[in-house]
Amino acid sequence: MSYQYLTPEEAASLVQNGQQIAFSGFTPAGATKAIPSAIAAKAEKEHAEGKEFKVAVVTGASSGDLCEGVLARAKAISYRAPYQTNADIRAGANSGEIRYTDLHLSMTPQYMNYGFMGKFDWAIVEAADVSDSGEILLTTSVGISPTGLKLADKILIELNAHQSKEIYGIHDIYETANPPFRREIPIYSAGDRIGSPVVKVDPRKIVGIVRTDMPDQVAPFKPSDPVTQKIGHNVADFLAAEMKAGRIPPQFLPIQSGVGNIANAVLGALGDNPDIPQFSMYSEVLQDSVIDLIEHGHIKCASATSLTCTAGKIDEVYKNIKFFKDKLVLRPQEISNSPEVARRIGVISMNTAIEVDLSGNVNSSHIMGKNIMNGIGGSGDFTRAAYLSIYTCPSVAKGGMISAIVPSVSHCDHTEHSVNVIVTENGVADLRGKTPIERAHILIENCAHEDYKPILRDFLKSVPCGHTPLTLSKAYALHEAFLREKDMRKAKFD
Repeated sequence: MSYQYLTPEEAASLVQNGQQIAFSGFTPAGATKAIPSAIAAKAEKEHAEGKEFKVAVVTGASSGDLCEGVLARAKAISYRAPYQTNADIRAGANSGEIRYTDLHLSMTPQYMNYGFMGKFDWAIVEAADVSDSGEILLTTSVGISPTGLKLADKILIELNAHQSKEIYGIHDIYETANPPFRREIPIYSAGDRIGSPVVKVDPRKIVGIVRTDMPDQVAPFKPSDPVTQKIGHNVADFLAAEMKAGRIPPQFLPIQSGVGNIANAVLGALGDNPDIPQFSMYSEVLQDSVIDLIEHGHIKCASATSLTCTAGKIDEVYKNIKFFKDKLVLRPQEISNSPEVARRIGVISMNTAIEVDLSGNVNSSHIMGKNIMNGIGGSGDFTRAAYLSIYTCPSVAKGGMISAIVPSVSHCDHTEHSVNVIVTENGVADLRGKTPIERAHILIENCAHEDYKPILRDFLKSVPCGHTPLTLSKAYALHEAFLREKDMRKAKFD
């Protein structure tokens, strides 16, 4: 079948007010880059003429400024799910201008399949290649693209010449059936391949192709600082000790790691630790540090849904694609983040907390209990199913005015029942098998900042007898002190 080639503006002209779009992209990797800007320009024109124009936007996770950022600034988004990192989206969600739903990333494609998220008018995806028969070769991420392409009435493709066709063979496209017909996902090790290298669609649904030549907008992370380095070494030393004690098998277990500077520091420390053997990754995002560890022989294979690498690093992968092809697997996010698979293969999960309370509950999504930061992402997918779940964070923020260890989290994403270990630059709190009061003491002594240890001890002294160290009237004293005086250290328990 021959396809119609369109300009971004021509493609945008087909999108109408009130429609829902499934975009490709998981982080900026694999996100569409030209059509969203054209849709944003159309929205601004429509608004200038006094007309309504907004669309609902669903992606794999965040999708980069050229996708969701431009649409948000054009006031073109009515609804957004399931995760974002864009300041304009965040502002819109917190003001109520954008209806925002925070979802587990593994559940998003399932909700789409179940009909929970309504009708999808469009799938707009980036591809490295597309055949006449409707075989689409995705680029640096998979995310929700297979589900969006299946469910959408119509498809627009950005054919990106910057993305190498040699990536063919890295993707493993596999979709589950809906209940009650679902079967087990037959993955028994991180590198198993069970699907197709391409997404297959009815070519009649492809109404247009836009040619582009643009790299992913992946910004380099800041170099590790002493705090993140110390967190990384604390995690690596803890895991090495667990292996020595026989609680982790000698061949080690697959690692899931979140995104950001701390995640990079942890992975770097694992690679540097002589007691950590070569390992695999079963994760959602692979960053530059993973590519480096593969090249140096520390990681034998890495499975994820997104290859979120800077321009130089992804070019390096493409130049050495024969070396990397059997070591990298990109899957749909319901597979990369599947709790079923994570539990079966024994994933060690490592994610970042905003705050942790004295019972071991974790807030990973909200500031002061009210404002969304990014979202839960895939952290819950792995935490609730992990062989060992670890949360990391610096002990303080805002120059010491905020403590990451608090009496009660202001928003709870991960309960004490799923969280095993907390790590800060100060040390490790192993919460396994501990009572709530035991957890409180070990979190204070091992993880809290020195400025906050006396404050947190005072809180415990003020708590009457009970199973969980909590007094409702005092649980948020630290948060209230910050809101009132911009410094949690001014909290009082009198």
